[in-house]
Parts: sequence; structure tokens; C-alpha cells
Amino acid sequence: MPGKYTTLLAVALLILPVSFTSLNDHKHQMTPEKGSIGMLEEYLASLYDHLQGSAGLPGYDAFSRAVTGYFNLKASGKINNELLTIIDFSLSSNGKRMWIIHMPEMKIVHTCLVSHGRNSGEEFARHFSNIPSSHKSSLGFYVTGDIYYGRHGKSLYLDGVEHGINDNARFRTIVMHSADYVSNEYIRRYGRLGRSFGCPAIPVEGHQRIIRMLSGQSCLYIHYPDKEYISRSELFEPAIAMNEMSYFAEKLHESFLEQTLLFKRLPFYRLAPGGVSRSEDISRRSLSYTSFLK
Repeated sequence: MPGKYTTLLAVALLILPVSFTSLNDHKHQMTPEKGSIGMLEEYLASLYDHLQGSAGLPGYDAFSRAVTGYFNLKASGKINNELLTIIDFSLSSNGKRMWIIHMPEMKIVHTCLVSHGRNSGEEFARHFSNIPSSHKSSLGFYVTGDIYYGRHGKSLYLDGVEHGINDNARFRTIVMHSADYVSNEYIRRYGRLGRSFGCPAIPVEGHQRIIRMLSGQSCLYIHYPDKEYISRSELFEPAIAMNEMSYFAEKLHESFLEQTLLFKRLPFYRLAPGGVSRSEDISRRSLSYTSFLK
């Protein structure tokens, strides 16, 4: 039997009314526009409202961009692991700024400190690069690879999937590994977290479990509100992400929904697998309370 929160989430996403007005909740900072972007914003807002985390949530901007990219990558078949990792480099390195979310439950299963590259900044990361030997972090979306053992012990390969943004990750040996400079003790001693050569290094404590959990084609997103990156990335495509998100909502608890009158009466239009083009008029998928209640 499905859990309380995931059942409510599945139903909320499936009957979500599409209003093309700005959201009132203070957590939702992005203003929807007509068409697929507005519909996507409604879905993202519902997901964020249902996100469970006892140690704090990621910001809505980082979350919404991460989830949009996650569903675009899922639609393309590039990810198999249902964990989404968000790293927010707009935040101070002295606080926890990495979240691991189990997507089917919309539940944060781990948060921790994480380092940025030594040439990206001191306490705050400000500069990013895809260039070898830059010792800077790279933004964007990654898919996790296999586990290996290197100079930092158990480590995780990362494949940057955005051309010209982070696709040199393997060549640069940008991986996830643990480091003793990623600790509260280091912060107390030096006033900021230690830095890497560009890798998202995590604390030594518990790193083996985290690396094992994230391995095998999970999605990792490194966030920073960089206008150039946001304009260049192809993974914020709204229509494909929303289509995949609708499948996600169905699969959460399909067996539960099939037993309800709600599921049978739902005026739900499902698109063909693989998504739709940006130019397609996706507004035909609008779900309204009016049509539902008839």
C-alpha cells in the first residue's frame, strides 16, 4: 500500500489544474508563462511542496532546475538510478549544500558538506570552467559511472553530459571522492571548507555508503545562477520534462490509483513516449478542476 505522502503527490500531480498566473507561495520564485513552461512550473511547485527533509531543503531555483534536467535525462534513457543529487554552489561552503533525493518518495535521504575547486573561489564558488588543469568546478548535469579506488580511496566516476560545459569531466578526472578537508573541524580551523582540484569532494564519514548509493547512472546537478550556463543548457526543455513527469506521477502508485473513481474519471491526456517538440501546442494537456468535476 502506498505511503501517505507519495499517494497524495501522485494524485496532486495528476489532477493539477493549470493556471497561467504567478505562484503566491514565497518558495516559488519563478513566474510561469503560458504553455508548457507554465504547466511545468505548476508540476515543479507541487513536487517541491511535497519534498520531505528534516535537515533543510535545497532552494527552489536549484531544485526546479535539477528536477527539470533529471526528467529530461530520464526521458533520454541516460539515467537508471532514481536518486537525484543537487549541489548548490551559490551557497557558502561552510554549510551543507549537497542534497540526495529519492525521487519516487520525494524524500531527502542525505545532506552533507561538499567542496568546490580551489580556483573557483574561497568560501564561495564564483568561477567555473570545463578546461583541463583549471582546478575549477564545472556546472551542470552529470551522470554517475562506476566505482573505482584511487588516491582518495573509494571514488565515483562522473560523466558530464553537457557539451562545452562539463563534458571534459572524465579527461579532467573530475570525480566524487572523500577528503579530510571536507569537515566542520577544517572550517573551525581555517574559516572555510577545504577545496579540491575541481571535484565535488564529500566528508570521509559515510562516504563509502554515499558513493555506493549514487553509483550506476544517477543524476547529479551542480547549480549556480549563471545566466550564460542557463541560456546554453539544453536540459531545461520544459515540454519533454513535463511529459516524463506525468509518467512519473502515474507510476508512483498506479495500482492505488486504478482502484479509485478519481483515476477512472481523470481527464488525463498522455503523450507518446519520447516527449514532444518545443513547438508543439502542449496546452491541450491542460487539466482543470472544471472538467474533472463534470
